[in-house]
Amino acid sequence: MKRYVAMLVVALLGLQLLMIKPESALAADTVDLKLEVKSAILMDAATGQILYELNADTALPPASMAKMMTEYLVMENIKSGKLTWDELVTTSKYAADVPGSGDLLANGEKLSVKSMFQAMSIYSGNDASVALAERIAGSEENFAKMMNDKAKELGLPTAHFVTSTGLSKNDLKAFPPINLEGETLMSAKDAAMLAFRIINDHPEVLEFTKIPSLKLRERDKSPMINWNWMLEGNQSVTNFKKYAYQGLDGLKTGSTDEAGYCFTGTAVRNGMRLISVVMGTDSEPKRFEETRKLLDYGFNNFEKKDIIAAKAEIDTMKTVELKKGVKTSVPVVTESALSMVVKKGTTEDQIVKTAEPIEESKRVAPIKQGDVLGTVKVTYNGKDQSVNLVASEDVDKGSWIRLLFRAIKNFFVDLFSGIKNMF
Repeated sequence: MKRYVAMLVVALLGLQLLMIKPESALAADTVDLKLEVKSAILMDAATGQILYELNADTALPPASMAKMMTEYLVMENIKSGKLTWDELVTTSKYAADVPGSGDLLANGEKLSVKSMFQAMSIYSGNDASVALAERIAGSEENFAKMMNDKAKELGLPTAHFVTSTGLSKNDLKAFPPINLEGETLMSAKDAAMLAFRIINDHPEVLEFTKIPSLKLRERDKSPMINWNWMLEGNQSVTNFKKYAYQGLDGLKTGSTDEAGYCFTGTAVRNGMRLISVVMGTDSEPKRFEETRKLLDYGFNNFEKKDIIAAKAEIDTMKTVELKKGVKTSVPVVTESALSMVVKKGTTEDQIVKTAEPIEESKRVAPIKQGDVLGTVKVTYNGKDQSVNLVASEDVDKGSWIRLLFRAIKNFFVDLFSGIKNMF
C-alpha cells in the first residue's frame, strides 16, 4: 500500500511541474504588432512583467547595446567607491584607435570618468568605453570577463561579451581579444532585463541618456549628438522632432553590419515606465518607428493600477493568531503599497488577493510592531507579486501564570466541545 501511495505522490508532483510556466510567458500578450524586426520585447520597468514579445529569447548581435553592461559596471564601481566621477582616466593607444563610433579621444588624453561616461552614453563612444574598461579591469579583455560574470549574476542566460563596446572580433580587425571565445550576443529579453537592472539599480543613468546633445570639452566647436532620435528633448530639434516621443529618456542604440539597427528604449507616462527592445531592423529610422509601435501599444493598452495601499488591512486576514502572548492574536497591515501594470479596463475580480500567515512555530510572542507575520499575494494574468503583512502593534510575552490558566481553559473548552460532538 505504501508503495502505491508513494507512486501516486510522485505522479502528482510530476503533473504539477508540467503545469508550471514561466511568469513571463503567461504575462506576455499575443497580439501581432506587425513589427519589421528580428526580435522585440516590451517590459514594465517596475516589475519586469513582459507585455509583448517576439522571438525574444533568440541570441543576436546587440551592437552598441552591449555598452549597457559597461555602463552598469562603471556605475557599480562608482557606487562602491572604487571609482569617482572626477577621477581622470588616460586614453590608451588601443582605446584611441578602436574603430566604430566615437573618434573623440586622442592617445594619452585625460578626461574625467564623468566626461567619458557622457561620451559613451550620449555619443556611444567606443574609445571612451574601452578607456573606462581598461581603468576598471586593466584591459578590455579582463573587463569583458567581468561583463560575463555580471551577466550570470544578473540572470541573463544568452548574454555573452567579448568587448566592452559590442564590436565583433571581425570589427576589431588587428585588435581581437585573444582569450575569449565566441562573439558578443544577447537576446531581446536579456537586453530588456539588463535595462531593467540599470534603471532600478542605478537610476541616475537616465540623467545621462536623456541629454540630446553636449560638448565633451568646452573648447569643442560642435557638440556630441545623441544617436537616440526619440528623446523627448528632441521635440524642438528640426531633424529629429518627428521621432521625438513623449516621456522617452533612454536608453541605448546600436548598429553594425551584422546586428542591423537595434534600440533599447525607455519612456514614462502617468507613473508607468516601460522598456522596449528592437533588434535587427534594416535602417536607422526603422528602429525608432518599430519602437514607437511597441511603446504606443504599451501606453494605449496598459495602465499602472494601485492594488494595495501601504499600512492597509486585508479583509481576509485582519489578525494573526499568536502563541505565548498576553493576547492570542495581533492586528496586521501591509508593509508597503503594491501596484501592477494591467490591461486597461481590468476589473477587481480579475485580480486575486490571497493572504497567508507565516508558519505557526514562528508566530510566538514577544512581537514588535513591524514584525513580518504573513504575506498577501496578488495574482493577475499569471503574474504574482506579494507584500508582507506586519504587526501593527507590540504584543508582550504572557506571564507563566497567564499562559498556564489559558492552557487549562483551552483544555476544558476542547474537552467539552469533543463531548458535545459525541451526542
